[in-house]
Amino acid sequence: MPDYPFLFDDECFSRPASARPSVPLRREPARSENVLGVGAAVARIRSALGGMLGGVWVSGEVSNLSMPASGHVYLTLKDRDASIRCAYFAGSARRHPATFRTGDRIEVTGAVDVYAKSGDLQIKVTDWRHAGAGALYEAYLRLKVRLSAEGLFFEGLKKPLPFFVRRVVVVTSAQAAALQDVRRTIDRRTPWVRLMLSPAYVQGESAPLSLMAALDRADAAGADVILLVRGGGSFEDLSAFNDERLVRKLRSLKTPVIAGVGHESDETLAALAADVCASTPTAAAEHIGPDIHYWRSLLDDFEERMTLAVDRKTDDAGQTLDRLEARMSRQDGFLSRQEGNLVRNGMLLERLAAGSLQGREARLETAGSGLAGIGALPRRRSVQLEALAQRLEDASEGVLGTRARRLDHFALCLQSPDAVLRARSVRLTSLDKTLELAAERACNAQSRRLDQTRTGLAAAFEQSAYRKDMELRLLERRLPDMERRLDEAALHLRALGHALAGLDPDKPLKLGYARVELADGTVTAAAEIATGDELTLCFADGSRKAVAK
Repeated sequence: MPDYPFLFDDECFSRPASARPSVPLRREPARSENVLGVGAAVARIRSALGGMLGGVWVSGEVSNLSMPASGHVYLTLKDRDASIRCAYFAGSARRHPATFRTGDRIEVTGAVDVYAKSGDLQIKVTDWRHAGAGALYEAYLRLKVRLSAEGLFFEGLKKPLPFFVRRVVVVTSAQAAALQDVRRTIDRRTPWVRLMLSPAYVQGESAPLSLMAALDRADAAGADVILLVRGGGSFEDLSAFNDERLVRKLRSLKTPVIAGVGHESDETLAALAADVCASTPTAAAEHIGPDIHYWRSLLDDFEERMTLAVDRKTDDAGQTLDRLEARMSRQDGFLSRQEGNLVRNGMLLERLAAGSLQGREARLETAGSGLAGIGALPRRRSVQLEALAQRLEDASEGVLGTRARRLDHFALCLQSPDAVLRARSVRLTSLDKTLELAAERACNAQSRRLDQTRTGLAAAFEQSAYRKDMELRLLERRLPDMERRLDEAALHLRALGHALAGLDPDKPLKLGYARVELADGTVTAAAEIATGDELTLCFADGSRKAVAK
């Protein structure tokens, strides 16, 4: 069986019970000439115990933790042998926030106090630290200040994340729960992201070098983002992430790093040096970019905007075609008017030619040739208009053909919804089979874990029962000696009370004496008083002012 940290008194086992000193368990209280109220008694106890823990750190496990809205923190600090209440008030908590949780081992320093309302003994905590981490935590703070002065935590030097992430390398332990948290978050929010694991130790002496090698592999993999994650733990458990070499390695990487180490209250130098510092592994996975709902809404918005743009272009092309058709109609009217003018001019020329003299024949021939040139003008205009009409027809056929093809595509989708539904049904069937296999594997794994846990709990319960039985037997053997020590402690405490009462500086005042005080303290000799000094005469029931003559 393992050894247990109990200390035994050899006399309890070496002498027979009849040889042990007989100490009465109860004694009549000694009569005292002074009677105190409960408040006065508690005040004296507080005064006597006030400096007992000056400069001492008390170590124990946190339990009964309470953090009300007032900002005060109340807890019980316990170990195997005893427990004591502690109060950490808001003023001290603002300077050094209480980031510990129930079950953590911490060390506190402060003053012993008695809460008058209930008479409970407690420690008024002025500061705290993780148990056993005093020197380690101080070294951490010194390293943090030095690295910050070098600019390793400067926000302006950190690399921005890509707009759209496709490949992510996770640096953590292959057995870590943080890896499963990251996978679940990625599957839920960004299922298109390809995850890769670069395994490393996350605790122990070899963890910093292992993490640095894993980061080098991840940086060479060509991923968009690196996730450096680890679950929660004590300050010592997370010490690998406070290694100076790891911090400098993070600043030298080409790939952006998102760090999610520990819980929300935990702080590590690696997280401060990373390009993005997340509070938990799950939060780190959420920082890689918007989720699938954002991208779907963005695609829907793009589709709507493209549809509106195509419709607008089609409408503009239709209006342009209408305007060209109107212009062609106006050109037809213009040609008709020109043709009528030519007919009228021809008839006029014929009348002039019939009644004109011989001398004008040459002029008429010249006018005829000019009219022939004028007759060719409508033909040239007609050719130009036919070319323009052909161009308009080609353009309208292209626009209308595109719209017709799009309408045919929409009509085909509307005419054959069964094909779309069948394709979706096949995909859903495949997803159901995949989910069924995954659920079966998860159930089998959980069943194996439950069997292992049941076996471990049975063995642990048997061992714990054996330990408790041994402890009870040892306590039964030590009980008489503990009763004797309690009686002796009670007698010693009563003697201290009488001694404190005898040392009370106000006791002589009750016998008729007075204490003379100056502004800078109590007067102990007549030579300390000068003529004209203002004196304070302190009596048992108050004080009076006087002037020395």
